[in-house]
Amino acid sequence: MNPARRCSSLLHRELAAVCRSSPGTHPEKPAPLKKSSLPRTRPFHTSVAHPPPTRSSSSPLLLGPLRVCQMGSSSSSRLFSTLAQTLSSAALTDPHVDADDYEYEQADPDALLRECEEVLRNRPPRMHRDFVTTRAGSLQNTPIRVMQWNILAQALGEGKDSFVRCPMEALNWSERKYLILEEILTYRPDVLCLQEVDHYFDTFQPVLASLGYQSSFCPKPCSPCLDVHNNNGPDGCALFFNRRRFQLLHTTHLRLSVMMLKTNQVAVVATLRCRLTGQVFCVAVTHLKARSGWEAFRSAQGAHLLQQLCDLTTQSHTEMDDENRTRVGESEEGIPLVVCGDFNAEPSEEVYRRFMTSPLGLDSAYKCLSEDGNTEPPYTSWKIRPSGESSSTLDYIWYSERAFQVDAVLRIPNEEQIGLNRLPSYHYPSDHLSLVCDLSFSQQPHRLM
Repeated sequence: MNPARRCSSLLHRELAAVCRSSPGTHPEKPAPLKKSSLPRTRPFHTSVAHPPPTRSSSSPLLLGPLRVCQMGSSSSSRLFSTLAQTLSSAALTDPHVDADDYEYEQADPDALLRECEEVLRNRPPRMHRDFVTTRAGSLQNTPIRVMQWNILAQALGEGKDSFVRCPMEALNWSERKYLILEEILTYRPDVLCLQEVDHYFDTFQPVLASLGYQSSFCPKPCSPCLDVHNNNGPDGCALFFNRRRFQLLHTTHLRLSVMMLKTNQVAVVATLRCRLTGQVFCVAVTHLKARSGWEAFRSAQGAHLLQQLCDLTTQSHTEMDDENRTRVGESEEGIPLVVCGDFNAEPSEEVYRRFMTSPLGLDSAYKCLSEDGNTEPPYTSWKIRPSGESSSTLDYIWYSERAFQVDAVLRIPNEEQIGLNRLPSYHYPSDHLSLVCDLSFSQQPHRLM
């Protein structure tokens, strides 16, 4: 067996080892930054011709002189000064410990976004993407912003995916992590669904926890990342949600099956309750099998996932009391559902048709961008590999059509914005585009407050 192949428990052990260098007490809070010292926001990306940027040799603007817990990076940046200052390294050696149980110093998202922009100031500016309003929102209804994104596992980007037009320097984790965080901080979703996450414990979980997110991570049992030298552990699916807005009722990790045989693909399903209104819904994130020739395999995985979601939403519904069922506004059909994922499947595939015709009553949010309301975007991924150029629609945000309405959808960037070298690139960190939409409940419940 390849010595690089590790279990997910390695992540806990490595995190514990690195965090031993973290201070045992909270440092004093740094003084607020003066307005004149703030870095200028990077302009939006509008052209395709960008010379390779010169890497900055100066230190980024920092929130304070704090020591941090970092892994997988030689960067001296202290972006992660808001990480787990109070983590117990002994406790984290237990793989059953939930890192969300620890307290994190709360970070200012605006300050972190400015810090990302400062670190990335010598890179081409990010793509500007507008929201397209699909219906008039209600003043009495705060929509739920959902973000779906395959962020590209670091080990795969550097070691296996062979993006022939993307310089290796553009994939350097010391800066690419800032590009990913900048994208998330720009749109600030209430629910964030990520695939190909191989820096969960050392980066995304602590940073996003400091921003008020609770999360759950399910690694792939045989992640291809583990075959890459100097990997950071297995990649998997991660689900984050705003803990101030939602209460977690239940979490399920699924290993998808095909003909009763377990596969390497997984899903995370969380049942959430809105703290203000009492509305309950389920969110699922998944990543189906890649590559052409596996269409029937993906279809079977999708069928298994749909059956599990049907069981989970029905079970969650029956476990709620009458008062909560009234707030949800549902009948015996079960509670509402949002499913995000990289399906690795075009709309022409059977797995897509399975989701469109499922008894769960799902629809795809990004069809709202089309003139007829029935067509998916022309692409959600655009890359160039040794086998050639590939532009494909693979990523989706599904929602219960009877329970939710789509208020707004983030526009897909055009070919000029993406650039001649396609994705990933100096100005975009993944080979998949992020999808973001605002969902509102169709029926308003009685408010708790």
